[in-house]
Amino acid sequence: MLDKNLKVLYVAAEVVPFAKTGGLADVAGSLPKALTALGNDVRIVLPRYKGIDWRRTVTDFPVEMAGQKQTCIIREGSIEAIVPGGTKTVPVYFVDNYHYFDRYGIYGYWDEAERYIFFCKAVLEMLPYIGWQPHIIHCNDWHTGPIPLLLKTKYQNRDIYKRIATLFTVHNLLYQGNHGKDVLRLLGLGEEYFHPDRLEFYGKVSFMKAGLVYADILNTVSSKYAREIQTPQYGEGMDGLLRKRAHDLYGIVNGINFHEFNPKTDPRIFRNYSSETFAEKSENKYALQKEMGLPVESVPLIGLVSRLVDHKGLDLLAEILDELMKERVQLVILGTGEPYYERLFTGYKNKYPNKMAVHIGFNSILAQRIYAGADMFLMPSKLEPCGLGQLIALRYGAVPIVRATGGLADTIVDYDPFTGMGNGFSFEPYSAQMLYHTLQRAIKLFYDEPDKWEKLARTGMEQDFSWNRSAAEYLELYDKALARTTNLIQTA
Repeated sequence: MLDKNLKVLYVAAEVVPFAKTGGLADVAGSLPKALTALGNDVRIVLPRYKGIDWRRTVTDFPVEMAGQKQTCIIREGSIEAIVPGGTKTVPVYFVDNYHYFDRYGIYGYWDEAERYIFFCKAVLEMLPYIGWQPHIIHCNDWHTGPIPLLLKTKYQNRDIYKRIATLFTVHNLLYQGNHGKDVLRLLGLGEEYFHPDRLEFYGKVSFMKAGLVYADILNTVSSKYAREIQTPQYGEGMDGLLRKRAHDLYGIVNGINFHEFNPKTDPRIFRNYSSETFAEKSENKYALQKEMGLPVESVPLIGLVSRLVDHKGLDLLAEILDELMKERVQLVILGTGEPYYERLFTGYKNKYPNKMAVHIGFNSILAQRIYAGADMFLMPSKLEPCGLGQLIALRYGAVPIVRATGGLADTIVDYDPFTGMGNGFSFEPYSAQMLYHTLQRAIKLFYDEPDKWEKLARTGMEQDFSWNRSAAEYLELYDKALARTTNLIQTA
């Protein structure tokens, strides 16, 4: 592994606590802290969307966009990393431009391609102005895919850029950033790049493909997902390319911030507890039942905190809900998403008011109270590249019930009643009846063998899914990317 003195520029479209729509933001707000704690000089860059506060203006410069000059202003803020002996400031740069980013919300605008091309160009153009040259640019998802492309085409002959290596992380291959052919003009590239071996993807220019083709090293957020996306079932049309680059593709499971997600100190929950004081977790359950208008009783409380969208496996849950409600259980759902599921679960709440509670919307405090209060945590996902919910659930002693896909398969080991091994319950066939059967196994253990249930929950609480382990694995990938770049320079 490399010495702990790497300069890493971490690039993402969203970063906690500044902007968030999903798990990418959580990763981008946590991994740089863990890398900093290992002794590296890590800096983060994201767009300055409307409403983001910043501390100072660093510099400004022009960015060329199809023959027009657009002004980029670099603002700066920071986040704090916990390091041995105290804390350390992690600089955060904001790419600011009134025309592209002074809008509420992050995604969904008509000029999405132009906005993120500007962002990618600005990230590269800012380096001489801030007087800092990274060893690695760590790019995340399609919004940053043009960066490896531009480095190897438009910037390859400029001294400050030629030794920079790139790692491209796929958080979810489903979202690809596919745009019309005219974006080549904004990238400053010719027709020759509209080719299946380069950027062309079913008649579009794909920003995801740009990252997959041009980055030095690729990774995704679990080992199983790295294998899954090389198959037609999960590859979203990119499986052939990913098989071609299989020797450059790695899987690293995400971690969670153990300082933030700590039931022993979390101020958001009703009663703090740990694996040593596990009995006190029940006070969170009873308080959650009161808050959600459910009867306060010692039945298994199943929690679900999720985007309410199809690939989260909610069609399986919908198919068995009437059967599940015949069991001695309660179900608490928190999320927002497709109107169909919002209406469906609200209707079931009205049908089973003493067994089911639903909160439509995003509520981070309620989410923590569900993790702390639930006995079981449900993630029957059709697709889950990594998943953070099951890791948080483990930390809070809510036993995960998952489908064995992506990161869920890498992190949750199905409970074996004969050996007592495992940290949750899982099933593999995408079947409503398999989900119901798995829930029944968990419910039976909860009622019939409470001592074994407590041991199972405490086992999950004591596992290490912090960022420390994952950060060390990322350092190894940075080493591989730098070696690749060095070899290219030496053979040029």
